[in-house]
Formats: sequence, C-alpha cells, structure tokens
Amino acid sequence: MSRKYKFHNPNGAYFISFAVQGWVDVFTRNIYKDILVDSLRHCQNNKGLEVFAWCIMTNHVHLICRSNTENSLSAILRDFKKFTSKAIIKAIQNNDRESRKEWLLKQFETDEGIRFWRRDNKPIEVYSNHVISQKLRYLHQNPVEEGLVFRAEDYVYSSAVDYAGGKGLLNVLHVDI
Repeated sequence: MSRKYKFHNPNGAYFISFAVQGWVDVFTRNIYKDILVDSLRHCQNNKGLEVFAWCIMTNHVHLICRSNTENSLSAILRDFKKFTSKAIIKAIQNNDRESRKEWLLKQFETDEGIRFWRRDNKPIEVYSNHVISQKLRYLHQNPVEEGLVFRAEDYVYSSAVDYAGGKGLLNVLHVDI
C-alpha cells in the first residue's frame, strides 16, 4: 500500500473516501443515509471526531475530518464502519419496502462472511490551503457532477449548505481558505 494512503499524522486532518463493497448503490434511499448521518453525529459527540466537510453519495462517502482526542482517526473510522455496516444490513433486512432486498444482501456476501464496506479508506492528509480547497471543491461538487442536484448547496447529505451560509444535518467546523 502506498504511503499516501495511511494515517501518519495523528493530529492531522484528512480527506477520506470509502465505498460500499462492490460499489453497490445502497444510499439511494434516505433511510440508509440517515444511519450514516446519525453515526457521524455520535462520533462527533462521543468519540472526538471533528468534521470539516462531508458528503454521502449513492455508493461511497467523503469526509474531511480529524480526531481531537486520544482516539485515533483510524480507530474512530473502524468503529464507525463496523457499526454502520451492521446497522445498514439490519435496516435492509427489516425494510419491507426494499424492492432490492435479496439482491442487495447477496452483494455483501464474501468467502469470509458479510462485508458491507470495502476495506480501504484512502486517507489523504490535507496539509495546505491548496489541498484543502481542492478536496472541499471535489467533495461538494460530487453530487453536481453525478447529476443529483444543480447546485452543491441543494444536496441535503453534504456540508455544502454549511459553506453556502446555511445549516446542514451535521455540525461542521468551517475551513477558511
């Protein structure tokens, strides 16, 4: 694995992307996205996660974040992914309105058992204003590029509204560039 895809600076802020196993479009339903939002909020309130920006796409998540406690960012993400994996699988199983239930659950079967998230996080330390600006723009424009919205700040499951002067679903620490 490349050096740039590891958490080397325990005090650093990182741009992190992680995807659903097989890049399956699970987050087309708000019920599953809400599980992620609630879990991120829990990590903010109880585990020391500081979020500067975030975006939930149909099959992956982007964050710019850091840990402000003795909990490493790697450990926070591990716990986040473990909890959300179980919670989303359970939500799919219990969702009587999920027309893709059997197909979705089959996608997460591996030789080792059920796996919801891919193993990698692809963390990139945001060490300069240029890198932060680049990653913020990329993260917030992702829903626009995918055709989900015309304007980034109109996408509910993102911090773009916070950077446009509104209030989003999560508390965000603004990055002033």
